[in-house]
Amino acid sequence: MYCLCDRSCVLLRVLRIAMLASACVAGWPADARSATEPVQGGDPTQRADADLAALPLEDLMQVTVSTASRLEQPISDAPAAVVVLTARDIRDFGWRTLADALASLPGLYVSYDRDYAYLGARGFQRPGDYNSRFLLLVDGVRINDAVYDQAPIGTDFPVDMDMVERIEYVPGPGSAVYGSNALFGIVNVITKTGKTLQGPQVAVAAGSFGEKRARASYGWHGSNGADVVLSASSYVRSGQDLYDPEFDTADQNHGVAQGLDYDRAQDFLAKFAYGDFGLSMGYGNRTKGVPNAPYGAIFNTPYSTTDTHSFINGSFHHAVNDGLQVTAEVDWGRYDYRSLSLYAPGPVENVDGDHALWYGGDVHATLTSIPKNKMVFGVDYTRDAQRDQYNYNVDPYSLLLNDQRSSNREGVYAEDELQLPANFSLNAGLRYDQESLSGGNVSPRLALAYKASPRDTFKLVYGQAYRAPNAYELYYAVPGVGGQLANPSLKSEHITTNEFIYERQIAVSGRATLSLFHYDIRDLISETTAPSGLYIFENVNRANANGAELSYEQRFAGDARIRASYSWQIARDSNSGAVLQNSPRNLAKLNLVLPVFGNVARIGTEILCVSSRLAEQGHAAGYCLGNVTIGSSRLISHADVSFSVYNVANARYSDPAGPGFTQDVIPQQSREFLAKLVYGF
Repeated sequence: MYCLCDRSCVLLRVLRIAMLASACVAGWPADARSATEPVQGGDPTQRADADLAALPLEDLMQVTVSTASRLEQPISDAPAAVVVLTARDIRDFGWRTLADALASLPGLYVSYDRDYAYLGARGFQRPGDYNSRFLLLVDGVRINDAVYDQAPIGTDFPVDMDMVERIEYVPGPGSAVYGSNALFGIVNVITKTGKTLQGPQVAVAAGSFGEKRARASYGWHGSNGADVVLSASSYVRSGQDLYDPEFDTADQNHGVAQGLDYDRAQDFLAKFAYGDFGLSMGYGNRTKGVPNAPYGAIFNTPYSTTDTHSFINGSFHHAVNDGLQVTAEVDWGRYDYRSLSLYAPGPVENVDGDHALWYGGDVHATLTSIPKNKMVFGVDYTRDAQRDQYNYNVDPYSLLLNDQRSSNREGVYAEDELQLPANFSLNAGLRYDQESLSGGNVSPRLALAYKASPRDTFKLVYGQAYRAPNAYELYYAVPGVGGQLANPSLKSEHITTNEFIYERQIAVSGRATLSLFHYDIRDLISETTAPSGLYIFENVNRANANGAELSYEQRFAGDARIRASYSWQIARDSNSGAVLQNSPRNLAKLNLVLPVFGNVARIGTEILCVSSRLAEQGHAAGYCLGNVTIGSSRLISHADVSFSVYNVANARYSDPAGPGFTQDVIPQQSREFLAKLVYGF
């Protein structure tokens, strides 16, 4: 058995905890409140996932999802091992960012360099990649920007986590449905409606290192079907002074960066719906202090990044008849990035940034009138009107980069879910994309499912996906220390996957899933160092991965639930056979919620274990983290109060650093606390 940490083998311990917790919860007192009973005390956060809360009396395999194939379908029919997180999960485990939530899922892991959070899946998290191999959707609309193709999952995610109703994660390639970027998975964040909020709501929180949060929201749902949501939130954090031994000299404050780990963010969300029409818009602005002097910056001097996301989406859904539904969407998005830093000699103040602007539309028809078929046909178009990047020194002024680009992409797709004899079904999808820069790409997906019994489902999934090189990889060129060369000859990278999935319903409220997968990637885009010493992106690698994921989740009467997973994976360079950087061999996770004191309060416990990973020079040791959130919706009428402790044991651990860092690994957050109140009027 592999050991997840260097000091002890914790996997066995985690699995034992899961089994003991299941046995304990299964014997919960019979008079404990059923999850289907009305919530007393007016807990404002429990309304959002009321349907899923009733799952102890239902079938988890029949939870309906739509992200995997644009078709409303039960999880058991989806062409992937889909996982759903709810508003209740976000509340009970005290997740403050999308990265916190995703880190709890099978096969996913998160790295953090004190500026951005980076998502890895099934052994892949490439240095220099800003989550461009994941497709991030908000209410089904692409959020990845037009310069970096970045999926923001940290405090730069432009939606407050309190406004999230559920998160659907679809592992594996999704280009057959959505086009570029969906190599390793799709994350669809579905926000709350006026019906789930049901009136005004405020939230305040305070915690360690000067953390403060505030939110005001309003939701209304009319008898005529009209629905309105308005929400604004603010977040500040002073951060902590950090020590980097690589800079431990007298002229660099002995390696201590003071007052540079701060974080500030503001978010706004508005949604309106009436009949077949819907309109949503969002805005997020985040400024993060960067304390570790990347890309040759002077240590312990001001360095910050500001990210601003804006989006608008209009939708029209109309049922022509019982067997035909037409959906049309138009969207507009903008992303602005700006970074300020000081470089030697001088010091010289440098400004780096971009302007990204895109708009587009999608029209698709869902046809269910043909017996034993559910079909989707659609076309979409995106105009990347601005993919602009700039860089200049302030005094004396020197323009180093002023690159202005635009591009188009068009896609046409079709998908059919066909019911076959003998309890077989086939999900077949095909998409063709034409990119003005990288040409045409064909993305097929086939998923054969067999329901051996009402409880057992087997799936064989084959898929191909692609990612076109982004403007940053193609055109960013800045000379000097920490600079980069452009490479406009980059090609798209492609992935081919094969996966076997077995899903087992346990009683009426549990599910176990086993996934065995094999990935092959060609023309993998990687950030390398040119002979000149500057960074450059090149198609230099072929890579492959093999692995297995085992997950289990169960809900019990009395509102207790458990979710546990173990992942084994090995990702290698196909040419050299070397294990990839930042690729953990083992992941083990446990999430457990227990009601206490006669259901007056609840305890949410989370354990995350990640094995050691290679860094550029050495390695980052394996670690286990424990987080605990204690909450109650009955202490104060119409309110939910909670107290969270993150990194309970104050574990010292690090993540591998990306290119451009003097450090080989980046130390992570020590123990911290957060107290929170959510009040619904």
